[in-house]
Amino acid sequence: MQGTQHYRAIWLSDIHLGYRDCKAEYLLDFLSKTTCDHLFLVGDVVDLWAMKRQVFWPASHQQVLNALLEKAQQGCQVIYVPGNHDETMRDYSGSVFQGIECHREYEYESLAYGKLLMLHGDEFDAAVKIGRLHSWVGDKGYDLLLFINRWVNRARSWFGFSYWSAAAYLKKRVKKAEAAIKRFEDAAIREASRRSVDGIVCGHIHCANMRYEDGILYLNDGDWVESCTAAVERTSGEIELLHWSDTQKQIDHLPPELTVITGRAA
Repeated sequence: MQGTQHYRAIWLSDIHLGYRDCKAEYLLDFLSKTTCDHLFLVGDVVDLWAMKRQVFWPASHQQVLNALLEKAQQGCQVIYVPGNHDETMRDYSGSVFQGIECHREYEYESLAYGKLLMLHGDEFDAAVKIGRLHSWVGDKGYDLLLFINRWVNRARSWFGFSYWSAAAYLKKRVKKAEAAIKRFEDAAIREASRRSVDGIVCGHIHCANMRYEDGILYLNDGDWVESCTAAVERTSGEIELLHWSDTQKQIDHLPPELTVITGRAA
């Protein structure tokens, strides 16, 4: 993927600026090599939880924030749907900050897949977690995953290997984590059906995926802590999931022809 690629829409979430495991350099490279008509920030852009524990704001994190503001100033529609780690910003729903619109949730008319509802995804936590103890154990386990991820990739860089998400690899091989992700996705699809929309876009669980089930599109754009992923809509209507680190590749896609078969999209 060389040069600058233009998309109709880009979805980013779970950037976690202010958190030491944020892969800001990879995101900066992605933002410098892509343009779009619509940029959707689907929560946890700045990690206020981490900032309360320890102030961490390197130059690369400020550069990401500046790049997002610059997109808005250049005429791109930038929509920001705050998540749980930046939930304070939910109080400012309906406001505009330097061209960036803040909304509690947002609906977008995609080219091929109809009306897509955007939520961060913490709304579905009740479908995934079982009590406070389970939540605490999960947080501690996630911290361990990121610790492993950090050191595995330091070792890989020493030997000249590219970035690889050890955290995502391990998470997908733990049966309880896999089951929790499935419950989250199912809850999101049920919500889309209840709201009579054609699809739902979220983040939150740091697990990029696309499913097209019972005429409903589930799209999770992933994160920039573990997997370095974004969702994009091409001008043709095709929706793709991209991985972007020191290597770039398409990891999944849905062609617009699918809607001809199902007849769901407007």
